[in-house]
Amino acid sequence: MCEQNVYLMNGEAEELIMEAADTVKPDGDALLLTNIFGEQKRVKASIYALYLNDSKVLLQKTG
Repeated sequence: MCEQNVYLMNGEAEELIMEAADTVKPDGDALLLTNIFGEQKRVKASIYALYLNDSKVLLQKTG
């Protein structure tokens, strides 16, 4: 499986906002996250970094 944990950057800290995300899609001025359970979260953020070997996506807040 290739699910990623998604974190939102809060200064230097990383806040976990979704576990086991399998899709991250642009949605207007935000990103739509969906996990393997079908739960969705819309976040006004951009991708800061992807660490695929660590199953980690870092997002940074926008506007």
